[in-house]
Amino acid sequence: MRSSNKFILLILSTITLISLVTESRKTIPSQEKKRELEKLLNHINKPAIKSFQSKHGYILDCIDIHKQLAFDHPLLKNHSVQLKPTTIPKWTRDNNTSQKSTSLPFRQEEDIICPPGTVIIKRTTLEDLIQFQRLESLGLKPTSKDRNDDPPGHYTAVAQYYALNFGGKGNINVWDPQVEPDQYSLSSLYVQGGRREDFETISAGWIGSCYNTLCPGFVQVSRKFPLGSVARPVSKSGGKQYHLEISIYQERLTRDWWYVLKGEPVGYWPNPLFSYNGLAEGADNVWWGGEVFSADKNRISPIMGSGFVPQDDFGKAAYINGLRVIDRYSRKVMMPPAKDLVVYASSPTCYNVKTISRRGEYWSRAIFYGGPAGCTVHSSPLTFTVELVSENVPLGRK
Repeated sequence: MRSSNKFILLILSTITLISLVTESRKTIPSQEKKRELEKLLNHINKPAIKSFQSKHGYILDCIDIHKQLAFDHPLLKNHSVQLKPTTIPKWTRDNNTSQKSTSLPFRQEEDIICPPGTVIIKRTTLEDLIQFQRLESLGLKPTSKDRNDDPPGHYTAVAQYYALNFGGKGNINVWDPQVEPDQYSLSSLYVQGGRREDFETISAGWIGSCYNTLCPGFVQVSRKFPLGSVARPVSKSGGKQYHLEISIYQERLTRDWWYVLKGEPVGYWPNPLFSYNGLAEGADNVWWGGEVFSADKNRISPIMGSGFVPQDDFGKAAYINGLRVIDRYSRKVMMPPAKDLVVYASSPTCYNVKTISRRGEYWSRAIFYGGPAGCTVHSSPLTFTVELVSENVPLGRK
């Protein structure tokens, strides 16, 4: 069974938090397993003050902000909720805006907002739990900094900025790749820090598949944007393009990491969740790009992004534009220098990535990435390249 729902994503390395697109095959668990999962559901789905039925078929609950799942985490038992960040970065646009972006920001299809004092949470279903546990048992795990540790069937195509920072931003083009139940395809902004056992990652974007959104730790504050909500409309090849305007940054005073969508703070990862050598005191690097995973080694890997290779360009290839970072020393928002952006494709014959520099709003620093389905084994040699394609022409023209 196929589904084309697209959701918004959040990931935290060892504390995995994601919200996204579900694509699942009905699985019937044993009665004993079903009872265990139903007990877990009763714990996960907190009592709702008000509920809404989404037109996409799921339920959105308004939960007391102080009683959300985040506070089941042992490190947050006495945590005081931060209703909004005390500082918000001034994310700059490109100076040369003679050509406005032809991409449109994500818009929420349903005008749903929870009452003051509550947060909006997508209700977890039994099928959500079954699907995640199935993927987890087949080898799904968060992105690893050690690429040699990637499981077979996992491929990435990303642009990387290695410098001390306090977060980053990007406009992530939204597509609807078709995936099988034991696969996923995602596009994300990643903020990372630490090495090996101290390695920590937080990211946000979209994914095609079912991912775990349930681990406590992420504190929701938005009454409007739930994790797991459907992102519509999606981009069409040769047609209108849509994007998620996403930023992740570390707030200066509390050192919490905030996730912001379309200018609205959705929530944050409290600083106590992180280690000193990880993300507690800033990040080591920022990545932008795509990932795919297929648990069945005999099945070809799914589409990444739009399914077009980067050379196919705007309107076909997936992109992330408006790349920005917060410099760790000056604390100023800046475009990552072109010479410092390293593009990496784990299997460039299947999926690739390129950076571009163009005239036009947000296009002075951007990437195209992706490719069609087709990889079957994770055996391609690791490839590192530095690339900047300078086309000093308006967006959408050759």
